[in-house]
Amino acid sequence: MSVTPSGNKETRIAKSRRDGLLLLILGSIVFVLLGVALENSAPAPSADFRALYYPARALVHNSDLYLVSDVLAIYQSDTFQFPSDNWKNREIATRNVYPPTAFTFMLPFAMLSWPPAHILWLILTLGSILAASFLIWHFSASYSPLVCGALIALFLVNSELLAISSNAAGIVVSLCVVAVCCFLSDRLATVGIVCLAISLTIKPQETGLVWLYFLLAGGVYRTRALQTLLATIVISLPAILWVWHVSPHWLTEWQANLATFNAHGGINDPGLDSAGGHGLAMVISLQAILSVFRDNQHFYDLGSYLVSAPLVLVWAVITVRTRTTPAKAWLALASIAAISMLPVYHRQYDAKLLLLTVPACVMLLAEGGRMGKFALLVTTAAFVFTGDLTWAILLGLINHLHPAANGLAAQTLMAAQVFPPPLILLTTGIFYLWVYARKAPALQRKLPSMVEPVKNQSAPK
Repeated sequence: MSVTPSGNKETRIAKSRRDGLLLLILGSIVFVLLGVALENSAPAPSADFRALYYPARALVHNSDLYLVSDVLAIYQSDTFQFPSDNWKNREIATRNVYPPTAFTFMLPFAMLSWPPAHILWLILTLGSILAASFLIWHFSASYSPLVCGALIALFLVNSELLAISSNAAGIVVSLCVVAVCCFLSDRLATVGIVCLAISLTIKPQETGLVWLYFLLAGGVYRTRALQTLLATIVISLPAILWVWHVSPHWLTEWQANLATFNAHGGINDPGLDSAGGHGLAMVISLQAILSVFRDNQHFYDLGSYLVSAPLVLVWAVITVRTRTTPAKAWLALASIAAISMLPVYHRQYDAKLLLLTVPACVMLLAEGGRMGKFALLVTTAAFVFTGDLTWAILLGLINHLHPAANGLAAQTLMAAQVFPPPLILLTTGIFYLWVYARKAPALQRKLPSMVEPVKNQSAPK
């Protein structure tokens, strides 16, 4: 019996989709198993979760969650849980730098003792990242399922720090991705509003520009952005009032905590003398590069703003002046996901927002030509050079070289460590911004049915 060409094509598509899904499942299994194993064996497991958990515990006990001595008293009751903690881990756990808005979401965890709270947070982190990854697969697989599966598998395998440190970025990024998918498909809008609102309460610097996109895009997207803003206020208000009651001087104390971490040699200092800005979970904003040339906060902050502000401005003008379609939305989000990491303090795990680049990448790849190949190259490089396992291997090799404390060799190795993440983020952001401005009108290929706009709604501007 002969097989028609269309039958052959359908068979190839089905096989490619199956293989891509298998890659995604394999990446998910490695992500979970390796992440849990590394988290259990880490000297300071879930260190970043403690930065939210112990201040929230202080709040539950009506103590000042921005006063180190008050949080330290709560933390010391659990010191048997962390026998190998050093000063840096204790500082992270007790010197609160999160805004009051974050603690509405944290209160259910703070009411539990450390073991169940830690396990529940880890399950939520892993589960939310997997859910976001499969949602992106659903949106992108119709273009190039094999490449899509491979990209997301690479993303997952290179995201083990989310499990080891249990930083809130894992949940924040996942909630943001869910919200984006809900808004662009115009389905489960209420779920999307709540998800984006929660992510904004915890890490507004992480997802704020994604929210800004929907505000600028107009039409129903602007409505969703305004509804999200209202939901953010409603969700945040209980924690803000409670914090103000138990800690009337919280703003001054919060600023002092931030200043301590950001001071020269501090944990969040991007400069070469930083106590925690390099190595795994390194600082990836442009400040890290600029501090190599002049380790002065005013210099590298101003330089970061001067580079990033024009990119954000161009992106915003394009968004306001063009009619929004789902294809253009993915290009805009791919660009801003990378650019948003550059102007202000972000670390390696924050770059997981780059998951939003996958739909734009495979759309361009499906169009064919050099632009699609370059999109794949840039996106792959972004996942590699901001990835966790990549840097675990590279830093291990660097440490074995034992360079002199000063001299050209030491400077070269430091540059090799500091430069790649911000530079690949800058390259990715500029590339997708250029495509957003020039190529988007030519993207006529339809998205999967889930992301088709509702026909009877007024089209977004």
